[in-house]
Amino acid sequence: MTLGPGSRLGPYEILAQIGAGGMGEVWRARDTRLGRDVAIKVLPASFSADADRLRRFEQEARAAGILNHPNITAVFDIGESEDGSPYVVQELLEGETLRHELAGGRLPPRKAIDHAVQIAHGLAAAHEKGIVHRDLKPENVFVTKDGRLKILDFGLARMTQPELSSPATDLPTATPGTEPGMVLGTLGYMSPEQVRGRPADARSDIFSFGAILYEMLAGQRAFKGDSAADTMSAILREDPPELSLTNENVSPGLERIVRHCLEKTPEQRFQSARDIAFDLEALSSDSSPRRPAGPSVGVARSWRAPAAALAALLLMVPAAFWIGRRSNPVSIPAFRQLTFRRGAIRGARFTPDGQTLVFAAAWEGKALAIYLMRTDSADAAPVDFPGQTDLLAVGRSGEAALQLGSRQTEPYVTSGTLASAPIGGGQAPRERLQGVQWADWSPDGTRLAIVRDSAGRNRLESPVGTVLYETAGWIGNPRFSPQGDAIALIDHWGRLGDLGSVVLVDLAGHARKLSEGWSSLQGLAWPPAGKEIWFTGTKFGGNRALYAVGRSGDLRLVHRQTGSLTLADISSKGEALLVDAELRLGIMSRAPGDAAERDFSFLDFTALRSLSSDGKLLLFDEASEGGGDEGSIFLRKTDGSPPVRLGPGFSMAFSPDAKWVLAGIGREPNLLRQLPVGAGEPRTIAQEKFAVAWGDWLPDGRVLVFGGETGRGARLWVQNASGGDAKPITAEGVHLVPYTNLASPDGKFIAATGRDGVVSLFPLSGGEPKAIRGLAEGEVPCSWDASGKFLFVYRPGEFPARVFRVEVETGARSPWKDLMPPDPTGVTFIRPPHFSGDGGAYAYSFTRVLHTLFLARDLR
Repeated sequence: MTLGPGSRLGPYEILAQIGAGGMGEVWRARDTRLGRDVAIKVLPASFSADADRLRRFEQEARAAGILNHPNITAVFDIGESEDGSPYVVQELLEGETLRHELAGGRLPPRKAIDHAVQIAHGLAAAHEKGIVHRDLKPENVFVTKDGRLKILDFGLARMTQPELSSPATDLPTATPGTEPGMVLGTLGYMSPEQVRGRPADARSDIFSFGAILYEMLAGQRAFKGDSAADTMSAILREDPPELSLTNENVSPGLERIVRHCLEKTPEQRFQSARDIAFDLEALSSDSSPRRPAGPSVGVARSWRAPAAALAALLLMVPAAFWIGRRSNPVSIPAFRQLTFRRGAIRGARFTPDGQTLVFAAAWEGKALAIYLMRTDSADAAPVDFPGQTDLLAVGRSGEAALQLGSRQTEPYVTSGTLASAPIGGGQAPRERLQGVQWADWSPDGTRLAIVRDSAGRNRLESPVGTVLYETAGWIGNPRFSPQGDAIALIDHWGRLGDLGSVVLVDLAGHARKLSEGWSSLQGLAWPPAGKEIWFTGTKFGGNRALYAVGRSGDLRLVHRQTGSLTLADISSKGEALLVDAELRLGIMSRAPGDAAERDFSFLDFTALRSLSSDGKLLLFDEASEGGGDEGSIFLRKTDGSPPVRLGPGFSMAFSPDAKWVLAGIGREPNLLRQLPVGAGEPRTIAQEKFAVAWGDWLPDGRVLVFGGETGRGARLWVQNASGGDAKPITAEGVHLVPYTNLASPDGKFIAATGRDGVVSLFPLSGGEPKAIRGLAEGEVPCSWDASGKFLFVYRPGEFPARVFRVEVETGARSPWKDLMPPDPTGVTFIRPPHFSGDGGAYAYSFTRVLHTLFLARDLR
């Protein structure tokens, strides 16, 4: 059968050819049943001549079809053309192969690690289902336009055969099975057991993975000879040149991982791709480069120590073990539970003597208060400070930095009045500065570092008024080093989440990122020596573990356990305060016609993003462990039907007709996506200079509005939903109100926060903002009514959340709803509620945190 545009393979209409080669032809096609574009690989007609071979192909394709992982190309269907040629239907990818990317030379270590982590996760998912690739190489790894890596041809590589006219060193060599004595794989990436014709298992894929990672870092193949025989000999007997000879930016830890993948015998390699992913994730992308210990001798040294030295080392190990065991016993971390009540804990610090600690907590739904306790006791006594007071820091003299009137203004940010007082109470706090989010004392107690908003930026100041660091996102956990020469902090790039980087800033304002790429990052402190910074974070999901990073960027894991940890403080004796969190985000909603609210929470972090104008459809994300590595976007009808998953990432808003969803990708903040609610293909808009945290559709459905610009202050932009260049409509320092859809129904205004921190109506055509009459201090708008005459407003951080309806022109106010889940315990934040056009239906998300404070000893 001759294929061409317009011809058909079953229900698939051929559109255009994508590629061709010894493995057959690849076509772009339209699935007429589901209305989506797919890729169809038509394999050589010789497949149909061997019934047994065809049967095994079908078995392999079906096995590949059960794989459902973001880093593996999805297999949708298999079939045969009219002339008997088998074909496989896969997802259509936009981008290029890793081979094409490597044509430009080696990759930066950070990018190579990110690529490798994704490949390792894909391999792990396949291996756990008993599926081995057997022909992993850069040609079989695809890099999509949004930065996602996809492993191609699981289940097909085993069945393909080479064309004799093709280069022998670059083509797959295959057999119908895995019989001993037959060569299977691609020269240059084959494992030693494949070269010898022995059975290949998951560890063979790990060797191929190591060869790919080496090539990404070195810019050259790990094994390549002048002939096929020379390449085979190199795989069996030689080690590739040390990476430090070709790339001085490769850290020793990264080189050890590559070396462990490329061991000649399977038993000495990594035994699990998931272990590789874990080790790679623990590496800092800014790890210090490997430096030679002495002058270079001009030749590559072997990775293996001489046999005699190894034997001597093995003889020394037992003696060293027993001597060490008697003189320096191995310490095992010990944990002591300090709190037992239900509620949320905020600031927690040791006092200077290290025997007493002070913390802020809101127990059983009551106001935030300060408590004092001994580390050897379970009794916590309240301190006589005003209600709703948070603890920010404790100085050397025992003076506390407090946050009076603490109010959560954003999901992870609180604000209040900075005050100081003796930690034991007895004196009224002395007020110092308003609008402060974080603070810390210098080691000598003479200097404060604070974090606050100013001119649309979040700033670290020390002393007050001297800006050392600023970001368009938010700064968390600033802590002076024990030497007082620097401040460590967490830079979160978006105002709405806790993705972030660990940053070190000296007192002259020179900053360095020590570790980045964390999907959740909260809690930071210095051990007494001041050589490392300890922090709690995770690269995926929300279950944070305890890590340490040196001033040079060397990263290591200190402690991991089930659940999510937040490091609060480290004492002068090296003991740590850790907060174990049970964190949930839920949704309450009253659907059209319902008399009361119902709980629409789904998994562990159900974050409401939008409510359709008729109140019948919820848009929400699962942004923690339940949502997977990149989060998941869901739709749910308010009649109680089960949720429907749209895909990975995070969402922002429904289109006015509720047929599309505006969404983004956490790891690629410059990409905007439009996802169809029903059948249809997603659309992607790339804006290289933007870091989009929130956006919305305008009422005509043809224009988008969003905020964010990399390296500059936030401001608002508009652009056509079909793509093209974006146009700024405000000055810098203006950002959208998080988790709201606030374009007016007539399309003339959008409510946004200005440089002064006040929410105003900004003309979408450009121009000066218009004040919102009737908006009380601290209130923010959350929804318009359908007429455009009224705004629903509320004050974040207030419980219950009292919603008012404000007439825009006159400022007349009237109470509308009081929102609070039935059980208020641990509720720390109610996100902006969304209302239907008539106000009869509504929905809101709430955060519930139940914390337990632990004292940890002997952490190393």
